[in-house]
Amino acid sequence: MEFTTIRIRQDGPLAYLELNRPDKANAIDERMWQELRAAMQWVDRTEKVRVAVLSGTGRHFCAGIDLSMLEALQRFATAECRGRGAEQLRLMILDLQNTISAIERCRKPVIARIHGACVGGGIDIASACDLRYCSADAYFSVKEVDVGLTADVGTLQRLPKLIGEGMARELSYTARRVSAAEAQEIRLVNRAYDSTDALVQGVDEMARSIASKSPLAVRGTKEMITYVRDHTVEDGLNYIATWNAGMLLSADLEEALAAQREQRRPVYRD
Repeated sequence: MEFTTIRIRQDGPLAYLELNRPDKANAIDERMWQELRAAMQWVDRTEKVRVAVLSGTGRHFCAGIDLSMLEALQRFATAECRGRGAEQLRLMILDLQNTISAIERCRKPVIARIHGACVGGGIDIASACDLRYCSADAYFSVKEVDVGLTADVGTLQRLPKLIGEGMARELSYTARRVSAAEAQEIRLVNRAYDSTDALVQGVDEMARSIASKSPLAVRGTKEMITYVRDHTVEDGLNYIATWNAGMLLSADLEEALAAQREQRRPVYRD
């Protein structure tokens, strides 16, 4: 697929994905929705990629859904049959949800590198990532209530499990702006850096550290943490027992043990 709204660059085991509509503050139009899903599928399927870094070009990470998409929703209200119009709207929402969930379904860790605005749909994207880091100029807002909407593509499902139900309700009911410092305090981001340069360097170091580990083990770890978020501890223990019955005895384990014996850094296959 030829991408126009997302820039993709690969540097060894790292894939850098940039939302690329800087003149629109990286607002998500219909093409970007489709390209974001395709980009995450590319990360998942490209063996040499071990970690993805997702960021935005220009002054902002993402200003949310492009207004043109909201205006286009009016066509469902004027459908000849109200029921069929509602059915088509539901299918569209499910498709948008699928795009955001593609980040979570990707077997490789995805790190959100956030600067400037992370608003509305930007929160949906960030909350689906494995790790979130921001610069001091970043700010966050669950903006949907301010435009008469209930957020419907992932924020209300994922945010409470990241920052707790009470804080998620406050941010979602009020749409108030959250600073980088507060975002770190409430654990919306793992860390807030003093500058954009420090953010880029810090995220790069984190990504390369993760990429140096056993890819099979990292992918399994992502699978387990995501699974146990929505299941009981007992369910999670049963799943990891079954998973490792098939994955534990791997070339990665052999390499890790050999590297320890030989007092060297392990080198894993993709």
